[in-house]
Amino acid sequence: MNFGGVEENVVTRDEFPLSKALEVLGGETIAVIGYGVQGPGQSLNMRDNGFNVIVGQRKNSPSWERAVADGWVPGKDLFEIEEALERGTIIQYLLSDAGQIAVWPTVKKYLTAGKALYFSHGFGITYADRTGIVAPKDVDVILVAPKGSGTSLRRLFLDGKGLNSSYAIHQDATGRAFERVVALGIAVGSGYLFETTFKKEVFSDLTGERGTLMGAIQGIFAAQYEVLRENGHSPSEAFNETVEELTQSLMPLVAENGMDWMYANCSTTAQRGALDWWEPFKEATLPVFKKLYREVASGEEAQRSIDSNSKADYRAGLEKELKALRDSEMWQTGAVVRSLRPERNKK
Repeated sequence: MNFGGVEENVVTRDEFPLSKALEVLGGETIAVIGYGVQGPGQSLNMRDNGFNVIVGQRKNSPSWERAVADGWVPGKDLFEIEEALERGTIIQYLLSDAGQIAVWPTVKKYLTAGKALYFSHGFGITYADRTGIVAPKDVDVILVAPKGSGTSLRRLFLDGKGLNSSYAIHQDATGRAFERVVALGIAVGSGYLFETTFKKEVFSDLTGERGTLMGAIQGIFAAQYEVLRENGHSPSEAFNETVEELTQSLMPLVAENGMDWMYANCSTTAQRGALDWWEPFKEATLPVFKKLYREVASGEEAQRSIDSNSKADYRAGLEKELKALRDSEMWQTGAVVRSLRPERNKK
């Protein structure tokens, strides 16, 4: 398929329908290890699509209780991690990156010949020198990475839609890795699948999370909000002009029609300003993005994540940082603004 003049390998639901995915995975037991960010959405979508899915989680943990609440039955399709690993022919390794490092010695014991090891993030394999995650040579190593949260994947599935995903094959031991990975991509509810590699997935993912998906956008929000407040604008006005109009009005239209359409369908004053100012913003941020990508590619960013997430007091420190964000005037204002949205806009 052609994207802006560049050919890419893409698989759609028309080419690889659910019926074909069910046929390909008909004899497989898919063991989902971890029930945190991606586990619930992917496992529930596969279950609803008719695949043979089991969940592996530590008993009596909050995630175990969440799985029970979602309808997984202990002893039937919910097991302790080791039993799920033994039963599964496809191991969906969906623990956090730090969790994958910690549990890997256990997982590796159950990776017998012909099984498939599935990831939704290339971190563990790409940074194997730092994580220690090196798969046996006689198993398939594959990846399906939905381009959004597990919550979004599930919500779109329930709405009859799909979330686009990338797919990759790191190791094809059985000769079936391609059909397995694509079938799994369809099974979890992907809109379409585009080819990548484990390394490219993790490099783009870490850059995106720290960039326009979360880090950069929060930084830009905070900067604009601060300038407006310093110049006498009220919290409500500053928040609406910085966040609310973007997320509730403009971005849905950009998603539907593209930024070029947005430029063509706004006021002439807005057009002129947007056309004049986008390049200065690009020039201001380009050095930051280049530095970010270098540190992702070198492994420095990965090591920071590993070191931070492995600390005993990580959760306490994380909550402190998140609380500071949550308690900031901008996001306190945001909570009030959201509460004032008309009922029809609430999900």
